[in-house]
Amino acid sequence: MQILTPREIVSELDRYIIGQDDAKRMVAIAMRNRWRRQQVTPELRDEIAPKNIIMIGPTGVGKTEIARRLANLAGAPFIKVEASKFTEVGYVGRDVESMIRDLMEIAINLVHREEAERVRVKAEKHAEERLLDLLLPGGQPATPATSPVYAAAPDGELRPETDSTREKLRKLWRQGKLDDRQVEIEISSANPGIGVMAMPGMEDMEMQLRDVMGRFLPQQKKTKRMNVREAYEVLLQEESEKLIDRDRVSEIARERVEQGGIVFIDEIDKVCSSAAKQSNSADVSREGVQRDLLPIVEGSVVNTKYGMIHTDHILFIAAGAFHLSKPSDLIPELQGRFPLRVELQSLGRKEFVRILKEPRNALTVQYKALLETEGLNLEFTDDAIEEFATFAQRINEETENIGARRLYTILERVLQDLSFDAPDRSGQKVVVDSDYVKQHLEDLVEDRDLSRYIL
Repeated sequence: MQILTPREIVSELDRYIIGQDDAKRMVAIAMRNRWRRQQVTPELRDEIAPKNIIMIGPTGVGKTEIARRLANLAGAPFIKVEASKFTEVGYVGRDVESMIRDLMEIAINLVHREEAERVRVKAEKHAEERLLDLLLPGGQPATPATSPVYAAAPDGELRPETDSTREKLRKLWRQGKLDDRQVEIEISSANPGIGVMAMPGMEDMEMQLRDVMGRFLPQQKKTKRMNVREAYEVLLQEESEKLIDRDRVSEIARERVEQGGIVFIDEIDKVCSSAAKQSNSADVSREGVQRDLLPIVEGSVVNTKYGMIHTDHILFIAAGAFHLSKPSDLIPELQGRFPLRVELQSLGRKEFVRILKEPRNALTVQYKALLETEGLNLEFTDDAIEEFATFAQRINEETENIGARRLYTILERVLQDLSFDAPDRSGQKVVVDSDYVKQHLEDLVEDRDLSRYIL
């Protein structure tokens, strides 16, 4: 975890997310508290539980982006799940424990990539030697008749030079002169899928069974012909796998999940049910999901194929629009496990202007970069950005308010013809001003019903 102060965390979030200062400050404190917890005595450390957060606000105001950027800053395993996708134990569907198993898989992949990078130099050396073995006689020579390392013998046959052949091959390989040569390489192929348990709601058990059976079934081998560059990549991956300690990967990943994992539960309001609706079976089922979620958030042990995972110190961030319900409609026990609440504000024209101008990943920056690949120089004027923002706010007011996501739809609508014609306009410069925007949105402005349908 990077050691960032709350102020530095907020500053980093400001580079990508406009507004929502209260939410940024709250998650910054939550992240800093994870580092603070590691500094206290071990006896007290286990007693300090994370302060879980509920974010309240309409769609498209930055709830998910704040949580995702926070996880990137921490270098922590992060998963986003939707509460509405889970079902109560006993019903067909995904159980809430699957989010922890998925989080562990993400951590395993994260640590595996880090370990592969750590052993890369050694793996490259081993892969190169194996590749040279394939190119040398006795292995799988690559078109020896045309190779410069072969010399003509007195009897007219082509034979390799004995001592320097390997080093000459190495030099040619490093110069890239052998990349297109063909070699035959023996590779491992995955075992056929195990078709048991393949029914809705049993996906987790099926994956674990496949993994267990895969360890006992012998790997199948097959010979495949490919060029030298492709063969090297295959060999590099195989050598990396040999050098990576799987037990070490699992141990590090488990530690990261338990001490630094972040679970973002979106649409938490969709599993709320008010007392007046308890007669509805669907509402009873939603309450069942909350009760299943409670021990995970409270702190329990989840069984995964990598071992037991303790959830006591995983940070849970829940989010919801709460249009038809309120946080107090959650069962009291679950409310108590989310002590921090913050309301995110709806976005208007001023925020849309900043969103299109300021972030490093602003949509205007993305479109300019995309069209530059075609040789087209795209420029947005300030009045065009004002027009985009004004139109987005108007559509949000007249139809469903989807926040900043409306900008995606509007910009794509305005620029779709330009994107289509870009390969034919290489070397040109196009300035998108307010007149350009109005011209491409003219039909939608005049026909309100059409604008509701399209935007």
